[in-house]
Amino acid sequence: MTHPIHDSRYAWTRLAITLIIATVANVGMWAVIVVMPAIETEFGAGRAEASMPYTLAMIGFALGNMWLGRLVDRMGVTKALIGAAVLSAISYLLATLAPNMILLAAAHLLLGLGTSVGFGPLIADISHWFMRRRGIAVALVASGNYLSGAIWPTLLSGILARDGWQLVYLTLAAMTLIVVIPLSLLLRRQVPIEAHQTAAVNAQTNARSVGISPRALQYILGLAGIGCCVAMSMPQVHIVAYCVGLGYGPAVGAEMLSLMLLGGVVSRVVSGLVADQLGGVYTLLIGSTLQCIALFLFLPYDGMVSLYIISLLFGLAQGGIVPSYALVVREYMPPQEAGARVGFVMMMTIMGMALGGWMSGWIYDLTGNYQLAFINGILWNGLNIAILLFLLGRSRPKKQEVLA
Repeated sequence: MTHPIHDSRYAWTRLAITLIIATVANVGMWAVIVVMPAIETEFGAGRAEASMPYTLAMIGFALGNMWLGRLVDRMGVTKALIGAAVLSAISYLLATLAPNMILLAAAHLLLGLGTSVGFGPLIADISHWFMRRRGIAVALVASGNYLSGAIWPTLLSGILARDGWQLVYLTLAAMTLIVVIPLSLLLRRQVPIEAHQTAAVNAQTNARSVGISPRALQYILGLAGIGCCVAMSMPQVHIVAYCVGLGYGPAVGAEMLSLMLLGGVVSRVVSGLVADQLGGVYTLLIGSTLQCIALFLFLPYDGMVSLYIISLLFGLAQGGIVPSYALVVREYMPPQEAGARVGFVMMMTIMGMALGGWMSGWIYDLTGNYQLAFINGILWNGLNIAILLFLLGRSRPKKQEVLA
């Protein structure tokens, strides 16, 4: 049996509104990547030091996924969105006024907290409104994160070159307030209690099959998330700086980042369709394996054309990984805890991005190139694959369907 609200016309309308919000709310985590070379030059910082604003933004992003996820469980998504939009706007402003790297990094910690509402909390919210098409719904909302990274760096590169990174941040502050707050008011409707009860049947059935407690499974998924995202962060965080070091310039790097993230959007949509047939765990394993293969391609090839092609392939390989974690959580854990559980696992994946972003810069400062940083990512990716094979060895999860 299903509840009429699942996969309904309203659910698809809500999905479209949520995707627009996600595309705007997530821009904070990508803007700092584009302005990183400018910050490095302005403050005379090393590569690892210049990576710290990104690292702290991702730590804030990670914590916000967990904290705001819990808030969504208790108060609904609208209040969380309004508060986070205001926090993001204030953080952009504080960053432009920072006189040194310490205060600049602190401003990015707050920016990460505000930006986080556009990821895990929105994914958890939309997952309540779908049953048979939950995979594609979650994938589309998660694509807002990559659409944001694909669209805004290219659009903002002109402002960056002409007027500096501070005006970029002020523009983003205004845009966040103008777009996110009005649209969030359209998401005030709550999920009926009966819909939660229907979804709980699936989670209980799958939880019994895996033979691992929800808390243990949550921690295992968190460790897997760190592994895959340390690997994922190397190209995503450092592709602009990598291209500057190779002599191609920041504009080429921004184009490669956009291409990578556009490929990620396609990957997320396809993985959502796959997940509706195979379930989250199998989809996660497929994506992680493809990401590892793509990382290997960065080792022998560093020509401009080659990097454009590999950036696209990398995006096509890894885009569906992170949304699949949310699907696994919803397939195995109670729906009333979706915000907190999804938020925790998303937090761990983002911690992996933060750790990997800093670690790659540190390895570059030690060695003078990114070769060992790519190898480091491949090793972490192997940890992720090993954990997923362990989980599949213990169970054969059913795809997300309505179970009688």
